[in-house]
Amino acid sequence: MVAQTDLFSPDVLDPGGAAAVLPMDRKMICCAKCKLSKSRVNVVLGEGCMLTPPVMFVGEGPGAQEDAKGRPFVGPAGRLLDKMILAMGLTRESVYLTSVVACRPPQNRQPEPDEIIACTPFLLAHVAAIRPKVLVALGATAGRTLLHTRQGVADLRGRWHSLGQAKDGIPVRVTYHPAFLLRPDGVQCKTAAWKDLQEVMKLIGLKTEASAP
Repeated sequence: MVAQTDLFSPDVLDPGGAAAVLPMDRKMICCAKCKLSKSRVNVVLGEGCMLTPPVMFVGEGPGAQEDAKGRPFVGPAGRLLDKMILAMGLTRESVYLTSVVACRPPQNRQPEPDEIIACTPFLLAHVAAIRPKVLVALGATAGRTLLHTRQGVADLRGRWHSLGQAKDGIPVRVTYHPAFLLRPDGVQCKTAAWKDLQEVMKLIGLKTEASAP
């Protein structure tokens, strides 16, 4: 994993928005650091507001539809995430959407450790350049990667974490991935996921009276 304790200190952080993000995206398109580069159709880059969005959502990795279209969160899980974002009082264009790995793992399996290690520097560099107000980790892979832990969603959700030193870090909230919420065993977790997002809404100053998606 990549050390991150001082990633957001004033000496390191230089929010650059699109001017910083687009050159990194060009490098990612040509990336061949792991075996996923051999099976991908497209590198799926992040999408949305590139300078201080209220929320950056971080998923696990692209699925089949994302791989085919080269865009994040465009499959069934993405459609649910869109509804969640709208219920928060935000739009897809006003937030930033990305994933731990930018290439689809075959058969939608979980990314392997070497694949996560290869992609994490890109993820952290994007976070540093975009400087979101809040990071929402969707699922265990995103939570574990951002927080350097082996804990699962059940242990990480329901409280605030920080990426970087607490003084200069970015608040992190871990919740369930929309793909899990669409599964029969995940439907029961939708209320908990909405409560997580309501805490995010409170932190960024949005009203929480809206109904769950």
